[in-house]
Amino acid sequence: MSQTYEQAKQIYAAVGVDTDAAIKTLQSTRISMHCWQGDDVTGFENALGASGGIQVTGKYPGKATTPDELMADIKKALSFIPGNHRINLHAIYAVSEQKVERNLLEPCHFQAWIDFAKANNLKLDMNPTLFSHPMAADGLTLSHPDEKVRRFWIEHCIATRKIAEYMGRELGDTCLHNIWIPDGLKDVPADRIGPRARLKASLDEIYAVKLDKKYIADSVESKVFGIGVEAYTVGSHEFYMNYAAKNDVLCLLDNGHYHPTEMVSDKISSMLLFADKVALHVTRPVRWDSDHVVTLDDELKELCKELVRCGLDKIMIGLDFFDASINRLAAWAVGMRNTQKALLMALLMPNEMLKSAQDDMRYTDMLVYTEEMKSYPFAPIWEEFCSQSGIDAYDGWYTKIKAYEAEILKTRK
Repeated sequence: MSQTYEQAKQIYAAVGVDTDAAIKTLQSTRISMHCWQGDDVTGFENALGASGGIQVTGKYPGKATTPDELMADIKKALSFIPGNHRINLHAIYAVSEQKVERNLLEPCHFQAWIDFAKANNLKLDMNPTLFSHPMAADGLTLSHPDEKVRRFWIEHCIATRKIAEYMGRELGDTCLHNIWIPDGLKDVPADRIGPRARLKASLDEIYAVKLDKKYIADSVESKVFGIGVEAYTVGSHEFYMNYAAKNDVLCLLDNGHYHPTEMVSDKISSMLLFADKVALHVTRPVRWDSDHVVTLDDELKELCKELVRCGLDKIMIGLDFFDASINRLAAWAVGMRNTQKALLMALLMPNEMLKSAQDDMRYTDMLVYTEEMKSYPFAPIWEEFCSQSGIDAYDGWYTKIKAYEAEILKTRK
């Protein structure tokens, strides 16, 4: 324990903040790192790549093209990230020697990931992939007017829910299974309620298959628009918020899936008054849902304050971005470390004192201490947190990533 940490510890203690407790809490907070940053949302089943309103830009060399490469990259990236975490998978990352249709996927097709998780003290989360497929070519899946198309995707979601439950059982943890669909229209619809009624019926059938909630947590994720679905999105926030509340599933909030003036940081407290938990995808929208690498910006800091103040045990945190213009491992490390930094900053706030000041209408006190905390010595606390995990606190990790790039990534075709 360094002298600078001891000094910073005393400074925070003067305002009632226990830095050791903050570090301990952060150490136990698992963040779900999305596998799809490593290969630009391509997966292993074919070479179609992302579609359905999703666009990955850039051609940085060295992307993973096989399960072994992707797992090696994930393991390397995690070596630069403090703490123990989760890996978030999509159905297109099934590992199989033969092609398996998505509606026929089984737990055995993800055994390699389960083994990888066990070997590296990781937990897993799961998503069905309702894009990049001929049956999603019309831009409609669970809300499609053709019952045959809907049936395929209903079966796919049921299959991935069973896989998620199996993952949770094998790893002794709750696996988050999240449904996001690309469904919508490019121009103003003539019928808004019809597709939403079909989506509701599809979800009802998917969730009619009862699974053990000890091992699976179900969530649904909204979006405001995407490329090709600019005018109308079937799975809107209002649709899913109401569906989740009525059907005992989680509502997943992605902070890139709202209008530019909407802030997810302001939604957390309202959601948790009506739900035991909330799921979250952290990203960085630039003008729209562009899924840029998470930076330590004001909204991330405010979001993490809300997570801490409302209770980290009530939040399932995952990241969701994909940038093919920069080193993909560095993107993972930057996004994960920034999320942890923001959480640590929130844990180092004198939250009870500030709440008391607000309740007593001592608004000057609330403003003064909120602003003064911005210049408190955060860096020594972050350094101590990293040190306890055996991780470089500063840019030493990037030197190692560049060496990995030179040795491994640049040899890939």
